[in-house]
Amino acid sequence: MVRLSLLLLVLLPLASAAQSSLSKVWVPDLGNGSYKNPVLYADYSDPDVVRVGPDYYLTSSSFNAAPGLQILHSRDLVNWTLIGAVFTQQPPLARYNLPQHGNGVWAPAIRYHRKEFYIYYPDPDLGLFVTKAKNPAGPWSTPVCIKEAKGWIDPCPLWDEDGQAYLVHGFAGSRAGFKSVLAVSRMSPDGLRLLGDEVLVFDGHDKHPTIEGPKFYKRHGYYYIFAPGGGVATGWQVVLRAKNVFGPYEDRIVLAQGNTPINGPHQGAWVDTPDGKQDWFLHFQDQGAYGRVMHLQPMQWKNDWPIIGEDPDGDGTGQPVLTYRKPAVKGKPQPLATPATSDEFDANTLGLQWQWHANPQPGWHFLNGSAGFLRLYSVPLPEGYQNLWQVPNLLLQKLPAEKFIVTAKLTFTPRFEGEKVGLVMMGLDYAALTLTSKAGQLHLAQAVCQNADKLTPETTTAPIVVPNKQPLYLRVAVREGAKCQFSYSLNGEQFQPLGTEFTAREGKWIGAKVGLFCTRPGKTNDAGTADVDWFRVEEAK
Repeated sequence: MVRLSLLLLVLLPLASAAQSSLSKVWVPDLGNGSYKNPVLYADYSDPDVVRVGPDYYLTSSSFNAAPGLQILHSRDLVNWTLIGAVFTQQPPLARYNLPQHGNGVWAPAIRYHRKEFYIYYPDPDLGLFVTKAKNPAGPWSTPVCIKEAKGWIDPCPLWDEDGQAYLVHGFAGSRAGFKSVLAVSRMSPDGLRLLGDEVLVFDGHDKHPTIEGPKFYKRHGYYYIFAPGGGVATGWQVVLRAKNVFGPYEDRIVLAQGNTPINGPHQGAWVDTPDGKQDWFLHFQDQGAYGRVMHLQPMQWKNDWPIIGEDPDGDGTGQPVLTYRKPAVKGKPQPLATPATSDEFDANTLGLQWQWHANPQPGWHFLNGSAGFLRLYSVPLPEGYQNLWQVPNLLLQKLPAEKFIVTAKLTFTPRFEGEKVGLVMMGLDYAALTLTSKAGQLHLAQAVCQNADKLTPETTTAPIVVPNKQPLYLRVAVREGAKCQFSYSLNGEQFQPLGTEFTAREGKWIGAKVGLFCTRPGKTNDAGTADVDWFRVEEAK
């Protein structure tokens, strides 16, 4: 396998110290010993969590975005910070040097075994992979393919008390030709090889269609498989249990929407507190353009079955809580923390919140931390260009709340006709505020593309000529329902709306993302630049 350039990160305390300021748009910790859901109001899809001592570590699906397999840390399951990612470039490199919407890293599992962290993840077109690390912040080992297969997805390991190891996984109907079943395979004790003996242990077609995303546990002599059924937006959380690892498994719905506004509460992780006295479950909720946001639910055991959330009628199927007391933590409470959003570009590496649309390449950007700016180079558009869906050098981050304002201050210095920089709200539909070099002038306009995945062309507003060689402020304000209004300013104080309101739309298995791009229409021997002083995410006014 091609050796990857792995993301080398500082140790956890330094990574936490480098975290940018607390989010101005969503803080789940209510400051009174309670929290509100979601605890991560961002698209951390298909989350899995492991506890090691007093620390919790989370990873999630990253699909085609790079850096991929982001890692978050918490000590109370409510306050989370980004601390790293498994890889800066996704293998195989040639494949993921181009945008691969909806492909790449699907639902991963993170575990700790013999003083090492393991992450198992599927590439639905290539097979099942594993990577290891001593420090969850990195570096992580080069991913190893433990099973070449098309349509095998969502692997999760289990190391038994007798030293035997197993792996559970699901199937993607789009690749395998069938779905809604779960399988268990024997695995080598080092976790690096499957040993055959694959057994289909559960068929969900009758009661739990589209069962997938399994997580493997053992408790009180029972093997448990936690798995979502019923589909992403409208499904429920299923738990299977058996005395034998290969079944037969009993099944029970332990969490559903009930009388709450939380649709499709499922797919996540069971963890306990360090003292073993409290159990918790983290799961996602599909919110369309906002992606799959993460909720935290209390969990209890009754007759060796889990009940997740609150169970007002006592039938054993819980429903989500909107607010609840925080998990018990010994010692001082964890300080308020949220994943980074705003970036002043005063470091020599990009903030951990940023991800490219494909594997990043030399010549896309330069960071001058001492001067405090990010320089984006205009990158040639791909052959056969129709719209931004095909462009790899989109620098994006997840939407951070239901309502917020993003503003970027930048100075554009083009060298050639047609070079362009923009602030984009990206998804299956997208809109952008674009600044284009034309006949020695800078033309500002709003571009909108409906059904970008079908390669439909953009439409643009009549351009406005803005001054050369001076800072420009590009802004998008997002209100309820992912309604986006773009505006601009020449002084950072008075903003003028530009274009009509745009409704953001999800991407391929992901939420919409917001960020920047810089392109040019032709291949030349040099490039213009856009120097971005800062990118700020603030409260909607």
